This record gives sequence, structure tokens and C-alpha cells, in this order.
Amino acid sequence: MARENALGEFLRARRAQVGPDELGLPAGGSRRVAGLRREEVALLAGVSTDYYVRLEQGRERNPSAQVVDALARGLALDDDAAAHLHRLARPVPGRRRRARRRERVSPNLLRLMDGWPGTPAVVLGRCLDVLAHNALGQALFDGHAHSGDLVRLVFLDPDAREFYPDWERVAVNTVGGLRAAAGIDPDDPQLIDTVGELSVKSADFRRLWARHDIRQKTHETKRFRHRLVGELELSYEALTVNSAPGQQLIVYQAEPGSPSEAALALLGSLAVS
Repeated sequence: MARENALGEFLRARRAQVGPDELGLPAGGSRRVAGLRREEVALLAGVSTDYYVRLEQGRERNPSAQVVDALARGLALDDDAAAHLHRLARPVPGRRRRARRRERVSPNLLRLMDGWPGTPAVVLGRCLDVLAHNALGQALFDGHAHSGDLVRLVFLDPDAREFYPDWERVAVNTVGGLRAAAGIDPDDPQLIDTVGELSVKSADFRRLWARHDIRQKTHETKRFRHRLVGELELSYEALTVNSAPGQQLIVYQAEPGSPSEAALALLGSLAVS
């Protein structure tokens, strides 16, 4: 979580993930680096190679908004990654940190979730830990060593790859969501502890964290292999909780008339029995 040269680290990591053919550049002969060369990024962004090298090395720390936009285009960043690049280029000055209060979920939100007996719903905190759930949301993730923490569930739970048939995609998106949180508040002690623990305990986490991917949790279809009801394919929507910045309400649904809808109904009946 070191911030000494966060901008340069991000540029290097993302440069390594873009091939020249993806951006219409000649691949040339053998390449000693993965992805784009520094001079190629500089060319695509319309800046000098020397200036770009200084950015990567942390010797230039104040690129203009126009240069940041050009770099985002040159690296083919999506909107989330481009916004993250802007935050790195214009970090908020450090402020004296107050002791952070425990995240609490509004009673009104809890009542709302409890009113959806057939719809799994969970509230996630800023580090993707489960702050609250309704009965079906609890049943969906129940039975794991880390049911209350979706990041640790993915990377530290022994049956994670069984629970998530598309584990690699889930892992990439999970780390991307944690990276997005880091861009907003990189000094968050809970975030630092989470990244530190996972970096020590999981080689997969270290590999994906080094990519600097950014994934805001929005909507997706996800497959589960549940220990009680078998295969589930659920779509989810992630909704921000305006009354509690950093919290997200995640609501899952099955396609009407699908086997997953029947399996979800069975899971609901087991949860209340």
C-alpha cells in the first residue's frame, strides 16, 4: 500500500497489459518488455518520452488533467481506471485521521432487505466485508470459513474454487473492487491490514494486486455451486448507500422460470426451516 510512487506503479502495471497490436502499433521484432514500451505510450499520449519516463519514475508528479486524459487514452483505460488515474495524479492532501467508527447499517435498510424473502441481499463495507444480510443472503454465502468477508472468501477459503466455478473472473473483479477502494482512501487502516494479510497468505492475490486493475462493483451475472442446492446463476446489481458512503447494497436475482430460480426457492425454504 506504499504511496511513494503510486502513479508510476499504476502506469507501469497498465502499460504491461496492453499489446501494441491492440492499439494499431507495429509489434516489431522481439520485445524485451511485456505490453507497450515507454516510448510507445509517450507517442500515443502526445508527450515526450523523457517526460513519460519521469512520470513512471516519480520524478514528475503533477501532470495536467489534459495529460492524464491523454495517458488514459494511450493505455486504453476504461472509465473506472481513467478516474483512478486522475485520483493518483491529483491525490487529496493527507489529513489527520480520526479513529474510524465501526461501520453500521441503517435500521431502515435492514427492514427493507428483510422485506425481500425471495431475494438474496447483502450490505458490503468499504473492504468488501459483509456488514449485514437478509436471511436468503446469509444462506447464499453460508457454510464457508470466511462467509462474512467476500475478499477472504475468494482468496483464503479452501473451497473457494468449488463455490465459484468461474473463480479467476471472480478473483480479478474482487481485487479490482479493492483497488478502487484503495484509490479513494489508500490510508484506510482496515484496507492496509486486508491487503497486507492477503499479500502474505495468497500468491494469487499478490499476482492480481500487481496488475492494478480497477473494477467498480456495478452489475454482473455470477455462477455459484452451493453445497445445499447445487448450481446457481444469479445476476446482481450493486447500489451505493448514500447515507453511508463506502457501503454497497448487493441484490441478487435469478432468471424467472430458470433452474436457478427453483434452486433459489429451495434454498429459501431450507433457510427458514
